[in-house]
Amino acid sequence: MARPARRPGNLPAEATSFIGRRRELAALRAKLAEGRLVCLVGPGGVGKTRLALRAAADLARGFPGGVWLVELAEVRDPALVANAVLAALDLRDQTAADPASLLRSYLKDKRLLLVVDNCEHLLVAAAGLLDKVLRFAPGVKVIATSRQPLSLQGEHLVPVPPLDLPKDSADEPLKLLRGNEAVTLFEQRAAAATGDFELTEANRAAVVDVCRRLDGLPLAIELAAVRARVLSVQQIRDRLTDRFGLLSGGGPSRHQTLATTIDWSHDLLTGAERMLLRRLCVFAGRFTLDDVEQVCSGSLDVLSSLVDKSLVLRVGEDAGQVACYRLHETMRDYAGVKAHEAGEVKEIEQRCALYYRDTCLRTGARARYGLVDWLGWMEIEIDNIRGALQGCLARKDFELGLDLAAVVGWYWITRATSEGVRWLDEMLAPARCDRHPLACFMRGFLAVLQSDPEAAVPWLDRAATASRKVGYVSLESQSLSLASIAAHMGGDRAHAGQLLAAAEAIAEPREGDFPATIAVLQAHSLGGLLDGDLERVTRAASRGTALARSVGDLYTLATMQANLGLAALNRGELDACQPLFTEALQLARRIDDRVAQYFLLDVLACHAAGDGRPRLAARLLGAAQTLQTGVGASVLPYLRPVVAKAERATIAALGTAAAFKTEFAAGQSLGREEALALALGEPLFTSPAEPSLLGERQLQVARLIADGLSNKQIAARLLISEHTVDTHVRNIMTKLGCRSRAQIAAWVASA
Repeated sequence: MARPARRPGNLPAEATSFIGRRRELAALRAKLAEGRLVCLVGPGGVGKTRLALRAAADLARGFPGGVWLVELAEVRDPALVANAVLAALDLRDQTAADPASLLRSYLKDKRLLLVVDNCEHLLVAAAGLLDKVLRFAPGVKVIATSRQPLSLQGEHLVPVPPLDLPKDSADEPLKLLRGNEAVTLFEQRAAAATGDFELTEANRAAVVDVCRRLDGLPLAIELAAVRARVLSVQQIRDRLTDRFGLLSGGGPSRHQTLATTIDWSHDLLTGAERMLLRRLCVFAGRFTLDDVEQVCSGSLDVLSSLVDKSLVLRVGEDAGQVACYRLHETMRDYAGVKAHEAGEVKEIEQRCALYYRDTCLRTGARARYGLVDWLGWMEIEIDNIRGALQGCLARKDFELGLDLAAVVGWYWITRATSEGVRWLDEMLAPARCDRHPLACFMRGFLAVLQSDPEAAVPWLDRAATASRKVGYVSLESQSLSLASIAAHMGGDRAHAGQLLAAAEAIAEPREGDFPATIAVLQAHSLGGLLDGDLERVTRAASRGTALARSVGDLYTLATMQANLGLAALNRGELDACQPLFTEALQLARRIDDRVAQYFLLDVLACHAAGDGRPRLAARLLGAAQTLQTGVGASVLPYLRPVVAKAERATIAALGTAAAFKTEFAAGQSLGREEALALALGEPLFTSPAEPSLLGERQLQVARLIADGLSNKQIAARLLISEHTVDTHVRNIMTKLGCRSRAQIAAWVASA
């Protein structure tokens, strides 16, 4: 069943988990109303990200194209800034299109808001890309966060100071004190750490002193508050006072305040905790317990302790129910300094690259025959692998870099084609190609996917030669088969035939060599489509379908089914082609192959046109064009005449070109999941449903408020303290922009 239609965007569930900041929120909204680029500027640890997310969530209704978060903290390579924006927008680098060009093409007619977070370490690249986006896409607005301005024309700056400090007075009522931003943050984080902490007359002075001592810096307050699990607030205050007393001359700067607080937290760690924290700097992005154990020699107990102390953040679970973690960017910087001081950087970077290479080699079958699970793992690890590749380039360790770039080839094939080309080109240029037949093969494979036969043939020839030298017979045959496809694409049918004959001569005696056999069948199938030899297509694709299904090769199975369906469509066998296209599209959806999805929307539109369903045909053609734009794909040569014929038939059946344009535009406006559901005959949910702004517990509390329960009654119902309920209610009001329980009830009724 299709997913319900949702307001487009990718803001995380915690997008509205922010306390206070009314002045800065008002300033941000006003500046964004005046211009198209607002940069939140401030030092690390002041809460720029939370402020940006809260503002974006509040403004979402004004952007029909959605609100999209681009996280740059995990991007270390300036060349990948455009790729990060593509990924955030759910677009795909799966063709020859330059990512920046693809972005401009996609965004030119969109009305959306980009939140580009943590620009400071990629300032030039981020500013350059955003300048192009803003010039080419007049409907796009941007909220950026950075420690420095982007220095772009038309940029509006909103300085983000620390949180408001509480008054140093014992006369202020406790209720008013709880309304202070810094105090509220301390109270909430301490309550989360202990389960029962609350601000009282007995501890108010110590809480105020801690917040003032820490200059209202959110990260520093969180690091101090979590210590309430083992220390009283008075002890936290006294130990911080001792620590700050060691600073020479005058009051500390805010930078010193944060650094000193982190140092204090670090000094309270055990030796094992310090070692693990500094080694975690090697991970550019999310990481798992397995990564920690293998790369950093850490353990679950030590990792859990760092999470408990808020030095490592748990960031949920992936689709495979594996817990993931990351470092706050400020903490990653700090850990990196400690790793340099310990002299461990080179060793840990090398160990990290070897770990990912060896893991991919060890689980190589998963990459092809368990593609869904493997891609899920890669989505977690790709930023770390990118960091490892960049480290190999920096150390000029091209041998290891090529090994790693080649063994993650199925990621480049299905997710990041032009990026894979860039990594391989940078590694192959200074390396000896004859030592890396798999890298040469992958480079040729990616060139074929980019419809670049001139580049593909030489790389595949090198792959075949290098494979022959080292006795890698299967890869030699695969390289020759793929070279045959490339030669055919380039119009050299004679050379294509010679290459395919050589591949067959190697593959035929090798019974059970699936990769070599299926590559030969792919070459026959695609060659038949290019030549118009439908019988050849059917023979090769029928056998290829059976083989791919038997081993669980979903990528090849989808291709073979699509080729079989296209042959049937060209013969006018409408009943035969529809189930083939449908299964192929289901597979392409499962592995999230966007190029295949676009192709199959087009051929299913052709089927609908021939089957007397012109409105469906026009809508699918429109949806296919949107998806084609989002992936930067070109129309395949053997598909052009079929699509053109279907378009003419659809216009004739609808009666006018205007009627066709109306239906085509309706298809263009569909989201990708809606388009796939339409093509597969699944029910469409056309009424937009606003995603819940509240967490599960907050939603429970909101519903009980709507039922008329008091805080005391809600506490009894949910088995939590009345104070915790009060905290939930205040957070709900902040997230929803409500001022009363009646407004919360009204929101529940309309949600």
